[in-house]
Formats: sequence, structure tokens, C-alpha cells
Amino acid sequence: MTDSSAPDSLNDEEIAFLHSIFDLAREGSTAKLMTLLDQGIPADLTDPKGDTLMILAAYNGHNDIVEGLLERGADINRLNDKGQGALTCAVFRKNEPLARLLLSKGADPRLGAQNAIAVAKMFDLPEFEAVIAEYL
Repeated sequence: MTDSSAPDSLNDEEIAFLHSIFDLAREGSTAKLMTLLDQGIPADLTDPKGDTLMILAAYNGHNDIVEGLLERGADINRLNDKGQGALTCAVFRKNEPLARLLLSKGADPRLGAQNAIAVAKMFDLPEFEAVIAEYL
């Protein structure tokens, strides 16, 4: 059964609003983003490439946003369309505090085609291989 009153697609204003939410995660606008999440925006909001707010925040080094998303129930192991997750981003960007946070909260370093272990090996990051090994 479908809801016949539901719109078939989003209008330009709604699309612009959703894009702005992803920008908050990229830019590190923690307070604004957390307010929107607390008002009902899903913690696992995903863009057309499969990037979640957590993946975007992790890639851009916004550890506080990642923590806030985790507190609000975001899926720590969600992958984008390339098979990358937040932990992969933390390793790729050489963000050890974030990698440790994600691992301590249950991020799976083996998950995905471009997983954290593979990225650490590919980019010759033995220090991150050692960090990951601590949590296996």
C-alpha cells in the first residue's frame, strides 16, 4: 500500500536544503548539524554516492561530528558506493584519534572493498596497520 498524498520527488528548495546538510558535515558545523539531527534529520542521511554524514565528517577530520553522529545512532559500519566507510576515511587521512575512536566503538576494519586494512597497506601506513591490529 502506498501513500497517494506523498510527493513523487523533492522540489528544488528541498534538494538545496538536503545539500546544505551534507555541507555542514563537510565544513564542520557541529552545532548546526546536531540541532538538525535532534529535530529529526536521520543520522544516516546518505547522498547519491552513498556517502553518509559520518563518512563526510570523517574524511574532513571533524571528529566531534562523528562523535555526535554516533551518539545519535549513526551506523558506524555504513559504506558508500565505493565500499569505503568512516574508518577507511580516518586511515586514509591519517587521523589516528578518529581511527581509534571508531575502532573502539566497533568499526570493522575489514568491511568493504576499500577497507581500512587495505588502505593502510596500499598507502604504506604501518602505524595504522599497528593501530588496527590493537583492536583485532
